Amino acid sequence: MEKVKEMKKSNGLAEILSSKKAKYVVGTILLSGIGIALPRIFHILAGANAGATFLPMHIAVLVAACVFGALSASVVAGSSVVFSWMLTGMPSLARLPYMLIELVIYAVLLSVLNKKYNSYIALMGTIILGRILYAGVLFAAVHLFHLSTYGVSVWQSVQAGLPGIVLQLICVPWTGRAIKKGIHLDE
Repeated sequence: MEKVKEMKKSNGLAEILSSKKAKYVVGTILLSGIGIALPRIFHILAGANAGATFLPMHIAVLVAACVFGALSASVVAGSSVVFSWMLTGMPSLARLPYMLIELVIYAVLLSVLNKKYNSYIALMGTIILGRILYAGVLFAAVHLFHLSTYGVSVWQSVQAGLPGIVLQLICVPWTGRAIKKGIHLDE
């Protein structure tokens, strides 16, 4: 009889962990960790400019947007940027607010566009519209609030980040679909 009760308890835990809400929470936490770890890995393997070139922090945010939506992706963006800065000093404190704004713009845009278009079109639209909105934020920071851009230029970041944009276009839609299929999110 005790074994039956024990099995019921363990099945209850499995049931809780298989719920859609638990998948969102666990997925968001894991993608936040990936958002912190990936930039570090890229910096170790490819040097100091790897972040600006390969945009590794963007990957976790974009995957979260594809799989879980705007709220999850925004949490991944915020936690990745803040905890990465706290643990590694990157991005720099001067760059942190701009990086946070940029990633949240991508999180929201991809979440919205992904509901209307296939993941590749949604991602391309996000990359283009995200850069335009981000340029507006930089313009406002510089001209309205008299803040420094700290040498950040949208055009320069696009040029430097072309390998990262290609990596995003290759990896993000495929990874998002694989995760959705793997965790049976649509059930």
